[in-house]
Amino acid sequence: MKLNRKWLHEEFVDLSHVSDKEYVETLTVFGQKVETYERMDAEIKNVKVGKVLSIVRHENSDHMWVCQIDVGAEEPVQIVTGAQNVKEGDLVPACLHNSWLPGGVHITKGKLRGVTSNGMLCSFAELGLTQNDVPGAYADGIWILNDEDCKPGDDINDVIGNDDTVVEFEITNNRPDCYSIIGLARESAAAFGTQMKHHEPVVKGSEAGDIYDYLDVEVPAENLCNRYTARMVANVKIGPSPKWLRNRLRANGVRPINNIVDITNYVMLEYGQPMHAFDYRYITDKKIVVREAEDGENLTTLDGIVRNLKAGMLVIADDNRAIGLAGIMGGENSEIMDDTTTVVFESANFNGTSIRQTALALGMRTEASGKFEKNLDPMMTVPAVQRACELVELLECGDILNGTIDIINYVPQEKTLPLEPEKINKLLGTNISKEDMVKYLNLLEIGVEGNDILVPSFRPDLNLMADIAEEVGRSYGYNEIPTTAFKTSTQGGYSAEMKLETKAGQVCRSLGYSEIITYSFVSPAVFDQIRLPSDSPLRNAMRIQNPLGEDTSIMRTIALPSMLEILSRNYAYHNKNVKLYELAKIYQKVEGQKLPEEPKMLLLGTYGEGTSFFTLKGELEAIFAGLRVKKASYTAVKNNPSFHPGRCAVVTIDGTEVGYIGQVHPIVAKNYGIDAEVYCAEISFTKLCTLMLPEATYVPLPKYPSVTRDLSLICDEEITVAQIEDVITGAAGKLLRGVKLFDIYRGTGVPEGKKSMAFSLELRADDRTLTDTDSEGVVTKVLAALKEQVNAILR
Repeated sequence: MKLNRKWLHEEFVDLSHVSDKEYVETLTVFGQKVETYERMDAEIKNVKVGKVLSIVRHENSDHMWVCQIDVGAEEPVQIVTGAQNVKEGDLVPACLHNSWLPGGVHITKGKLRGVTSNGMLCSFAELGLTQNDVPGAYADGIWILNDEDCKPGDDINDVIGNDDTVVEFEITNNRPDCYSIIGLARESAAAFGTQMKHHEPVVKGSEAGDIYDYLDVEVPAENLCNRYTARMVANVKIGPSPKWLRNRLRANGVRPINNIVDITNYVMLEYGQPMHAFDYRYITDKKIVVREAEDGENLTTLDGIVRNLKAGMLVIADDNRAIGLAGIMGGENSEIMDDTTTVVFESANFNGTSIRQTALALGMRTEASGKFEKNLDPMMTVPAVQRACELVELLECGDILNGTIDIINYVPQEKTLPLEPEKINKLLGTNISKEDMVKYLNLLEIGVEGNDILVPSFRPDLNLMADIAEEVGRSYGYNEIPTTAFKTSTQGGYSAEMKLETKAGQVCRSLGYSEIITYSFVSPAVFDQIRLPSDSPLRNAMRIQNPLGEDTSIMRTIALPSMLEILSRNYAYHNKNVKLYELAKIYQKVEGQKLPEEPKMLLLGTYGEGTSFFTLKGELEAIFAGLRVKKASYTAVKNNPSFHPGRCAVVTIDGTEVGYIGQVHPIVAKNYGIDAEVYCAEISFTKLCTLMLPEATYVPLPKYPSVTRDLSLICDEEITVAQIEDVITGAAGKLLRGVKLFDIYRGTGVPEGKKSMAFSLELRADDRTLTDTDSEGVVTKVLAALKEQVNAILR
């Protein structure tokens, strides 16, 4: 948002005694960040108003003239020009020796065909102006200044209105009031502790008639139009705007067009309320209808482009067609022309979301749409249209019809907040009196009655005590708030889960695994690639509303496909031995909940020489040991369609199923382009966090020796090592310190359908040396339990 300081000083608050640097620094500290500021006269130097005293033909040229120019100095200045529109007595812009023009053009004295020229006479274009800035001026010659109220010697910057500073602010979206000169004037006055001057528009009216006799307005799209205000001007005289208005528009980056259009742009800058002017003769049946567009409806906008509208877009229409895109741009079919005689001023408040969606869909974001997107104050439409009518009377360019059409569909509720000085001081760390707080709020035009703060409609950002504290704090001065230490600790740290994640990564990397990070978005096709049954609940995935494509259209419910995708890529790159891990989130729908559960999974994937089910199982056990997870057991399963039916196991810890491990089914591996044995494990890391062993404590070295007993057992083929170990552990009691498998044998001496497994038992007591009787007693109990529970006998 741009603000030229000259407009600010002349109309609202006189801060002309404040330097540009002090102004921008004060406003920035006050909370209105200044992006940049620049002097409008920075590029034009040493250009004066000159009066042509004499003009004679150049002795060596048939198209050049030698002029004697009075520039307010003791002696006239001789300047040679080729312009043919200059005559004696004319006032002209004279670039003297060592002068500068926009674009870095440097003018110095020299000779033109042997005659000395101490500068140059220039056109308005060479001063950075356009025909719109100086209507009526001759475009192909020297700019004649006879009608510009100036005298010889005047600085040309003063003549063209460049004696000004333009400040550009970065306005946050929660402050729509500051997208206006009035809003920034209010902030400027409060920042410097002074009152802002207000101007209440006064419209005298005329005998031209009443608006209700000429125009009717209907608003069927009530939910998209909060307020629609209209006034009319008759006997319009289209022409250029006065110099002061053109200069203010130009300083704020707006091109002057004609008096009626310039008035709407001027009011938009001053009040922050976009306006539009319709040529009344093009409104059929003399009725304006604010409605939603019909699908396929067309409108040619003021830029000459045909817009194809869709249902739901808000348009301004008459009884037959659309004549404008609400809040964005008017239609070419109702444009103000040079012969326009009657004008309808529109000052409305539209739904910001609707305006933004329409502007984006049509690719035509404008100054007006940018303001409406911020949800402007509906109470501003009437003052804005009144100001426009006042300017019409001031410029004497038409007669205002009596009456105002004002359709209100939404009025902001009056909002009050309690004034709580103690809480505000506690939050800010200050000791500001209640009286000072009231003074600060009043300077910001926020009313206070007793202990109630009356929040004005133009401040939608004030909703909580903290918002009021911010207003008080910035008015008091952030630099004035004393520095104090925090009363509470700000020390951060890692959570237990974060520490466990870090430890898991360290253990995996120590085992030779490399970390990968994959997208949570996957394709629905991955379920078929891993042979997931059609009725599997894992297929019930969260679908993304605006996916980048079908390949990233759902949130994954299983992490295995992501791992296989990366393994496949490495296999395609001919990486022979690969070991990867990932801590990946999956997203599982929960009935009755809008959002899914997001458990974290530890995923391992490997292939290559020396890789087998048992190597992966050993590495998984090493990870569990490194994380101090309780002892895990493995149960063979054959019903997991993604894994080899003979090389897959469910992992269980303390009775809780935490995941699975195994060789990926050859068909699944082939689906991913891998012609090798691939092994994967997917473990619920979220569950592991709840299955940790107690924190390790110091235990002294044993005082007494241990005793070892070896047992060679014969059991059925389907009995697993884990089952035998569980029976031994349960029967041996407190003397058992460890059990270890050291041999499995099938062959001579072992019946068919049986196998031999040999275990080593380590026994020890903490208070004595074990005797043969002690150890034999343990072995007897163990053998009896093995016989009873798994039908295993001593070989």
